[in-house]
Amino acid sequence: MCACISQFDLIAFDADDTLWNNEDLYTHAQDQLKSMLASFAPPDQTGSLLYDLESRNIPLYGYGIKGFTLSMIETAVQISNGVIPSTEILKIIQVAREMMTAPVQMLPHAADVIRQLSEHCPLMIITKGDIFDQERKIERSGLQSHFKHIEIVSQKTPESYAALLEHYQIAPCRFLMVGNTLRSDILPVVDIGGWGVYIPQANNWSHEHASPTEKQKQSFVELEHLGQLPLLLENWPLNHP
Repeated sequence: MCACISQFDLIAFDADDTLWNNEDLYTHAQDQLKSMLASFAPPDQTGSLLYDLESRNIPLYGYGIKGFTLSMIETAVQISNGVIPSTEILKIIQVAREMMTAPVQMLPHAADVIRQLSEHCPLMIITKGDIFDQERKIERSGLQSHFKHIEIVSQKTPESYAALLEHYQIAPCRFLMVGNTLRSDILPVVDIGGWGVYIPQANNWSHEHASPTEKQKQSFVELEHLGQLPLLLENWPLNHP
């Protein structure tokens, strides 16, 4: 495992849907909303409007359950032309409470890999979303002590990653980011000269889809699951230009 120490000064991990399951909570909440509004519109129409409103509202509300809840309520009001009963709005709020109090379900290999790598490499969490919710999940994961740094950000852009690396005095070429989305976790990092390990999940949020260029593909590796990461690090550097 010494190879990763010589190659990287810091290895960072996304949290939601990289270390633990998260998107399933949103999928279940959307299904519940579609069921609540079935008398007003077909499920596909509700889902499409929710996606559009959520995408529009992200710059205002940010990422996370609270902003998602406001978008669900707005969807319900629009779909029903404003006649949705207040009791149904309360049901939407209850769905959000259930999301916030749901147990943290670690993804396969995550706990073992983090514990293993933390013995050899400085580790970091970089996640976006509501600070209170993310802090709760990190604490409940039982892995908090294995990370040297934890950063909860509002956006994951080349600029935000560059600012973090400058703060911690890490050269981009000495930095590796591990995550489940190209748009947020991987491409912004490789665009500033860093490296990435992309581990997609079957239920990745469509908002996070992106198509890498051939040049970007030279700076990240795609794995089937997190359990493959230690072996990849042992065989680093990549055979890329």
